Amino acid sequence: MKPIGIMTAVVACWFTMVVKADGVMEAERIRKSVVRIEISAQTPNYAEPWKPGRISGGNGTGFIISDNRIMTNAHVASNAIRLTVKRGGNPNGYPAKVKFIAHDCDLAILTVDDPEFFKGTTALDIGDVPKLNSSVEVYGYPLGGKRVSITRGVVSRIEFQPYSHSRIDSHLTIQVDAAINPGNSGGPAIQNGKVIGVAFQGMSGSVAQNTGYIIPTPVIGRVLQDIKDGSYDGYMELAIQHKPLKSTAFRKFLGIPDEIKNGVLVTDVMKGSCGEGLIQRNDILLTIDGYEIDVNGQIKLNGEEVQLEETVERKFFNDKVKLTILRAGKVLPIELSLSRADAFRIWAQKHDEQPRFVLFAGLLFQPVHLNTFQAHGVKNEDVKFHYSSFVSRNIYIERPELIMLSTVQTDPINVGAKRFRQNLVDEINGVKIRRLTDVASAFKKPVDAHVIRLYQQGRPIIIQADQVKEATARIAAKYAIQLDQYLGEGDK
Repeated sequence: MKPIGIMTAVVACWFTMVVKADGVMEAERIRKSVVRIEISAQTPNYAEPWKPGRISGGNGTGFIISDNRIMTNAHVASNAIRLTVKRGGNPNGYPAKVKFIAHDCDLAILTVDDPEFFKGTTALDIGDVPKLNSSVEVYGYPLGGKRVSITRGVVSRIEFQPYSHSRIDSHLTIQVDAAINPGNSGGPAIQNGKVIGVAFQGMSGSVAQNTGYIIPTPVIGRVLQDIKDGSYDGYMELAIQHKPLKSTAFRKFLGIPDEIKNGVLVTDVMKGSCGEGLIQRNDILLTIDGYEIDVNGQIKLNGEEVQLEETVERKFFNDKVKLTILRAGKVLPIELSLSRADAFRIWAQKHDEQPRFVLFAGLLFQPVHLNTFQAHGVKNEDVKFHYSSFVSRNIYIERPELIMLSTVQTDPINVGAKRFRQNLVDEINGVKIRRLTDVASAFKKPVDAHVIRLYQQGRPIIIQADQVKEATARIAAKYAIQLDQYLGEGDK
């Protein structure tokens, strides 16, 4: 009997060694496909938009996917003026460039022209959404490290969470009990040899230690599908607001039959959205694309409870969404064709965009959005009100942009105008200002004096037209201004 026992032990030992060897080889294969990204970035100057922005440096992580592409976070590659990628154990850096960038879900695709960079690597395959309580490994170059590190953790939550890069977008995320440190951003989260997510943000130690967030494969897959036509179009929006229907008394008040146990109440439908004219306030949403909507607005998708919007998250422009609603006691089918809802982007952090502005006689006019709001520390209550209620009060319908007199570069031509800074512009030379291009057009009108009227200000600002040319040269020399307007692409 002893020889058999010895043989069993030898076989078990041999099997264990083979498994360990395979695991080491797999880890090494993945390591070779994880890259360090070094960045020089220039942050646009929204306070003085005629000036170049501040230059800074940093590093992040990326990984090789199909067709010799590198996936990373958008916040790693944002505003980049130089990108260099390196592989572990190879001191040589290779220039990279941004091919696609998705700021609304914090992902980017880089390319490297030199095929030498990819020798000895394999593209990492994209897997599925992991199960709760399953183990994952996060690969990256944290805190400026020169070697790939591996952090192990367990999936503790899968749900919608805000994405900090844009400050406004929320998508499906995976929470793991593993720290996502600076430098880890853009690294792959691996399970069974496949990518199940991209590391992108963590919590500070004062809030929750060893808690990190991963962008899951439905978001990754959507970006890869979106860019197949050569451009990134972004996410579509259902653009409705809804509230839970947990109260039995409230359900009875709304006239919902006792046999209907699910659904949420529509409280608003955005004007100009894909749902306008089809969905109404006080409709009860019952199903979306065949998935039953519970009283909290959740559906069961692939065995996990997620927000009903997750079905929309995976679709593209003009794709159909089928809803079942309860209206006036009748169950009705509705079909929508999806579109974007760009009015919400007023609250999004802008990246990779040259600031748009018009500088006229020392008066700086800019669109109001999060970047300009932050740059100028806006305190004007009227501006704050219009900014915060831009969508809820349908301001965007008549005024696609809010235009603000941001600052005044003092000069004899604009004496007294400084006290009007941080006010919204109503009209210039009789032209109603609905967008920045209206400002540029209005100042081209042949007039003796330019009349600028601001909201909630009885007295206009008057600029003598025959003094503008001389004052412009004087202001440009005094404040080192080489560009007096930028209206967007095509205005270079």
